[in-house]
Amino acid sequence: MEAVWQGLVQAYYLLIRLDPGVMEVVALTFKVCGLATAVSVFIGVPLGTFLALKEFPGRRLVISLVNTGMGLPPVVVGLWVSFLLWRSGPLGRLGLIYTPAAMVIAQAFIAAPLVTGLTMAAIQQLPARLKTQVLALGASPGQLYWTLLKEARLGILAAIIAGFGGVISEVGAASMVGGNIMHQTRVLTTATVMEVSRGHFDIAMALSFILLGLAFSITAVLTVLQQRTRAVPDGRKKLLRLL
Repeated sequence: MEAVWQGLVQAYYLLIRLDPGVMEVVALTFKVCGLATAVSVFIGVPLGTFLALKEFPGRRLVISLVNTGMGLPPVVVGLWVSFLLWRSGPLGRLGLIYTPAAMVIAQAFIAAPLVTGLTMAAIQQLPARLKTQVLALGASPGQLYWTLLKEARLGILAAIIAGFGGVISEVGAASMVGGNIMHQTRVLTTATVMEVSRGHFDIAMALSFILLGLAFSITAVLTVLQQRTRAVPDGRKKLLRLL
């Protein structure tokens, strides 16, 4: 308990003093995780919607791959992304290895299956007749997809929260493709692991509290947005006015 208390006190002083090193790590963590989550949403929401609504040869195989990706070990993702980005790899000429961009790519690969799978499940849980009703009212394909997304908004926001949780807690892939380089690729998770390896448990505990605070703050904002949507009138009641 002494280490926990010391870590909490250390975290308080680091934040109150706005320690430049800690603020730099926090800023990079927020930047990398935010971009990775945004990329995963950009890919996962449309893909999940498509898989939920369309039938095509090989659909079950694609869904199986998505479901497998939801539990894919981060170190495996880090290994393959590293292989692609190494100087001798297929994309080595881009010079992305050991950069924040490489970390965003790796973490987006981790979060995208989560967002895709949970979005697909949210769309599939909608009433089976809803799609037919919307089309019968003369909706265009774009209006159909937008209406279904609004109806499934609670599940989709849950998918985004899950995707963010997957990237902000990840350490294996971030270390492999980022290298934990000071002032370049060091984020809160990799910095915590490094301090533990050095035996600086008070600093590691402080960083862990800061990480938990950051994760809670952003997740709380997303949760508020998610729960506020419950008060929005049912999209089907507004459909006639929208169309």
